[in-house]
Amino acid sequence: MDQGFFLLFATVSVIAALTMVLARNPVHSALALMACFLQISAIFVLLEAPFLAVIQIFVYVGAIMVLFLFVIMMIDVREAVLQRFLPGGNLPALVLLVLLGAEMLALVLWSGRFSATATVATPGGDEIRQLSTTLFADYLLPFEAASVILLAALVGAIVLARKEPG
Repeated sequence: MDQGFFLLFATVSVIAALTMVLARNPVHSALALMACFLQISAIFVLLEAPFLAVIQIFVYVGAIMVLFLFVIMMIDVREAVLQRFLPGGNLPALVLLVLLGAEMLALVLWSGRFSATATVATPGGDEIRQLSTTLFADYLLPFEAASVILLAALVGAIVLARKEPG
């Protein structure tokens, strides 16, 4: 029974992700991303991790989606499509992308703390304390890297949303 629900949620999640990528309207993409996040939250419930499911809904479906929709509404999408993102060509963006990818690969290889067999929480009632200890002690570097990436996305959204004078 659990396997059937997992296959259902996983299939709907993949379909929502493909819809998000292939949709031409940015609002439809954002709504498909929200549906994908909800399916992932349902998978967390199947994994008997209700705390992570609720956090998934609060943080991603709530806060991040509001940010995405706010940015989509602030920029004039029709005008942004007509303009080039970088007037000097795509070479600076490609160099930046390669540097960021190399940095993330170096961080992953350097930390050496990623393990597929590591347990986040054991059943016994102290799951939230163990999750927070694991997140802020063992996985502090990836957590901080994710916060820097989200900060860069926020700054990028502000730069894209600002109107040019004149």
